[in-house]
Amino acid sequence: MDKQRYFEGNLRGLAKTDPALCTRIRAAHTSPSQYTFLESRSGECIPALLDPKGTAHPLHSQVDPQREGSRLMTTLKDEGFLIFLGLGGGYTVAAALEREETQVVVVIDYNLRGIVELLGAKDYRRLLEDPRFHLLVDPGEGEIEQSILNWYQPALAGGIRVLTLRPRTEGDPARFDKACTAIQEALDLVAGDYSVQAHFGARWFSNILRNLLCGEVPDDPIPPIRYAAITAAGPSLDLQLPRLAARRAEVFLIAVDTSLPSLLQAGLEPDAVISIDCQHISYYHFMAGLPAHIPLYLDLASPPVVASRAARPRFFSGGHPLTRYISRHWRPLPELDSSGGNVTYAALSLAESLGAEQVELYGADFSYPQGRTYARGTYIYPFFEIRQTRLAPLESLHSAFLFRSPFLTRIDRKDTWYYETKGLTQYRRRLEEKASLISAAVLPIPGLGAPLDIRKALGPPKTPLSFAPGKPAMKATDFLKTYREQIRTLPAPKDASTYLQHLQGEERIILTTMLPLAAAIQHRRPGIRTAELLEAVRAACLKALDTVLIE
Repeated sequence: MDKQRYFEGNLRGLAKTDPALCTRIRAAHTSPSQYTFLESRSGECIPALLDPKGTAHPLHSQVDPQREGSRLMTTLKDEGFLIFLGLGGGYTVAAALEREETQVVVVIDYNLRGIVELLGAKDYRRLLEDPRFHLLVDPGEGEIEQSILNWYQPALAGGIRVLTLRPRTEGDPARFDKACTAIQEALDLVAGDYSVQAHFGARWFSNILRNLLCGEVPDDPIPPIRYAAITAAGPSLDLQLPRLAARRAEVFLIAVDTSLPSLLQAGLEPDAVISIDCQHISYYHFMAGLPAHIPLYLDLASPPVVASRAARPRFFSGGHPLTRYISRHWRPLPELDSSGGNVTYAALSLAESLGAEQVELYGADFSYPQGRTYARGTYIYPFFEIRQTRLAPLESLHSAFLFRSPFLTRIDRKDTWYYETKGLTQYRRRLEEKASLISAAVLPIPGLGAPLDIRKALGPPKTPLSFAPGKPAMKATDFLKTYREQIRTLPAPKDASTYLQHLQGEERIILTTMLPLAAAIQHRRPGIRTAELLEAVRAACLKALDTVLIE
């Protein structure tokens, strides 16, 4: 088979899985040559990278590259998501796709002309036609990060491993180093997200089902706003309340749930309250009451007991795949960006969605100023007051709460000091990033905590939302019955490694709605095999739906 026949055959295979890349490759040219091609003792084609001096560096064993690839696979355990830096002859990639555990293979390589040379030298169709295989050619760091976030499902794929084709990466170290950085950043995000799913996946699923039953009541839309103020619950709020009181008539006041008791204690009623936490401890924020005329904005995954505190809760979709599915198939819900992981970030998203041109932030410390955790009036004070004893006075309870974090870093400023933790620092940076990108001017009110650094890079103006859900397509119980049947009739996982790829479009979406719960089950049952996990999550979903439908 000559070069052109190899090339056309490979492109036909690639066109089935990645037509966009196929078009790019077809339009590329191959000169000057990046590779020369050798023959191994076993008769296989070995790509050899040419350096600037013309010296050839073989990318694989010149004895038996297939055996070399198979031997490398024996070093893996249960990793199902594999990232290869460098394509080469694809021998190790082919060995990876033979593993039962392999769910996804991503190959990152650079120099499109070099890829054209490779595809004209040997048959890669076995790789290119496999739905688990993805080839990224000349990707930017953002593309690498987003691709991993799109393709990696930890509950199904298990662990992740990066495998380096060293002779290839040594030929282009700068770009492959950037790729490694992008991979690590993506994995940090995945790890954080998976950890949250593992702890709250079951609770989210249950909460969403129950809230759905009380989400059929129509809501009146809130008109667009111009000036907003957001109150977080940091200790600096105590000092900032007089300024907020003076500005109260001029702003639309959004309180994060934790700050609500502080505002009510100071005689300030917010125009809206927002809550995203799925834990029942959120209920404590509303023990002081919530005036009936104040709307409570809730993630649909919030605890139903919190929704019961509001006369008419207003639900939104915060990003859980089930809430997005509900929004598409049952009732269109407003969607808020809550990816920052904290309620102040979500409150800023709400202000942005309502069309605010300027947003003031109060109590957004993202740290523990002078060793204090929350503003006065917040839930933690009465919570500890009723638990104090002679052996555990109030001060020791607050101190124990502060030092529960294993890594506290003290930061000294000219006029104050504060503790930071890794989690709070991440929350702050995410909020800073969002504030720099939205069209509204975000003004942090100076306080005692970590200062916010917002470097404005104005995004396009956002069209204000009416922030009222659409009309339900059917009764909530009918929707839940339909959803239950779709889960019940999902195909059995005969081949766990390719299960997701072989699902039809709607079936894949249904499975996606179940993955956070799958993470929770996997966390409780480490080492569970993928096929067994899929059946366990199906059973758990059906049981939860039956419980809600019977109630």
